[in-house]
Amino acid sequence: MTILVTGCAGFIGAHLVKRLTTAGHTVTGIDNINDYYDPALKQARLKWITHPAFTFKKMNLEDKQTMGELFKQLKPRIVINMAAQAGVRYSLEAPHTYIQSNIDGFTTLLECCRNNKPEHLIFASTSSVYGANKQVPFSTDDRTDNPISLYAATKKANELLAWTYSHLYGIPSTGLRFFTVYGPWGRPDMALFTFTKRILNNEPIDVYNYGNMKRDFTYVDDLVESIFRLIPLPPAREVQGTSDESPPFSLYNIGNNSPVNLLEMITILEKKLGKKAARRSLPLQPGDMVETYADVTPLLKRTGFKPSVSLEEGVSHFVDWYRAFYSI
Repeated sequence: MTILVTGCAGFIGAHLVKRLTTAGHTVTGIDNINDYYDPALKQARLKWITHPAFTFKKMNLEDKQTMGELFKQLKPRIVINMAAQAGVRYSLEAPHTYIQSNIDGFTTLLECCRNNKPEHLIFASTSSVYGANKQVPFSTDDRTDNPISLYAATKKANELLAWTYSHLYGIPSTGLRFFTVYGPWGRPDMALFTFTKRILNNEPIDVYNYGNMKRDFTYVDDLVESIFRLIPLPPAREVQGTSDESPPFSLYNIGNNSPVNLLEMITILEKKLGKKAARRSLPLQPGDMVETYADVTPLLKRTGFKPSVSLEEGVSHFVDWYRAFYSI
């Protein structure tokens, strides 16, 4: 199939392109290679995913004219949106960046889908949309009206916009709420990457909420496999009665269904590195959630698959990659 992947130089986007081209699909990827974190890492990912069936184009998602021309030229059967301004804490510092990328850019993508009718639009959302939700595990049937970061609010807006476009224009759309994805080629602003760097450099690590946090850590290969299995399964419009129908829209959690305490993650990392961390205990940061925990029953029912890589195995793979990439 002809597949368009946005954010292809990002952590998850690069792994996804690798999986798709290996499976024989023709992939065009777009990314603006911004400097939210080291562009050299993004360039290295692009080199890693180089393949005869992969074409890279540098562009901004919010560039309406260029995006429109790209869609007319490609006529992609599948559109997978991994492009976004990520990061919970940075959204407190640069709100306009999130509005521009995550809302303006996503709306441009939806307009392109409206005009070109792909068979399936898949887009990344986040576990952060659950915000102040106290009930665990988090279910896609739960209300998500209380996002506690601007990042989460923009991702919730993505879900609402996609639902509306699906309702109005019949675009088969699937939203995926990711739970703390980690692994080789990961993002430098995420805890595992930051902790690894600091421990190896003999610098203290910041442990927020005094370590009283749990995360449903999800290994990147598990997440990519989930997406891969959902590609040929676009949602259909469901009709319950003469005037009662739901649009071709679905939402899934993608998580390991097994929350791990932050302190336990640090212990696993210390063991793999062979070094103890100097820990600096700090209070909970604005925008941070205390616990995330994914109910993945709908994903398993739909695809026959759910994430299963243990944190011990995943951390080991990440550290091996980190040492090799940075020649440590």
